[in-house]
Amino acid sequence: MDTAAHRMVGVKYECLLFDMDDTLYPLSSGLNLACRKNIIDYMLEHLHIEESEVPKMCLDLYKEYGTTMAGLKVIGHEFDNDDFHAYAHGRLPYEKLKNDPVLRNLLLSMPQRKIIFTNADRAHAVKVLNRLGLEDCFEGIICFETLNPPKEIDYMDECFSSHSQILCKPSVEAFEAAIRIANVDPKKTIFFDDSVRNVANGKAAGLHTVIVGHTDLVPGADYALNSIHNIKEALPEIWEIEDGNQQKMIQPPSEAMVLA
Repeated sequence: MDTAAHRMVGVKYECLLFDMDDTLYPLSSGLNLACRKNIIDYMLEHLHIEESEVPKMCLDLYKEYGTTMAGLKVIGHEFDNDDFHAYAHGRLPYEKLKNDPVLRNLLLSMPQRKIIFTNADRAHAVKVLNRLGLEDCFEGIICFETLNPPKEIDYMDECFSSHSQILCKPSVEAFEAAIRIANVDPKKTIFFDDSVRNVANGKAAGLHTVIVGHTDLVPGADYALNSIHNIKEALPEIWEIEDGNQQKMIQPPSEAMVLA
């Protein structure tokens, strides 16, 4: 039995699925606000949408389709996905994100598989994880490109297909796709996210769910974390293993062992 398999014996949960933005770092970092501004600027400069309509449209599309980008595609705007992501994320103040040795220590002490599940593109995800010092804490990243791989469009597609649909959270289909891609049992998987909608639909897809950035439970949430750093207090069962009829706790290593 390999080391990873050995660590899984007797553990209640087999996989931990983490959202990234505003989940692994706080909303107060300012990246969310900067990203929204970049998206608004893109809508003005590249899609030439009337300035007075942009703020409400941006919010309405986000609420209806999960991301503003997905909504823009549905209502008929054509643009290159990579160009959009480069514009939205290329000018973000990543320097505001700092190494988080406490979170790194917690993640590395967890015996389960750990996977990122984000609506963002891979380049952004890699930058964020590197800034946080968490780049080697996760087995993989399920991101925009994972759920929306490029495909060749033939003449019949051009003539008869509807506007391109983007697969993303909070759609249950996106969760089901992520579960298939990660090859996990949702009944043995915990999903962490800061979005109430994402948590509700993660629950609908069969996952155990944690709302991050909240002190109280929301619809569909099994647990609530004010901060991702509170995970040890709120979910000690992540570190518990069953040995016969007894439960033992896997003790995380000391923070002093983590190099910042």
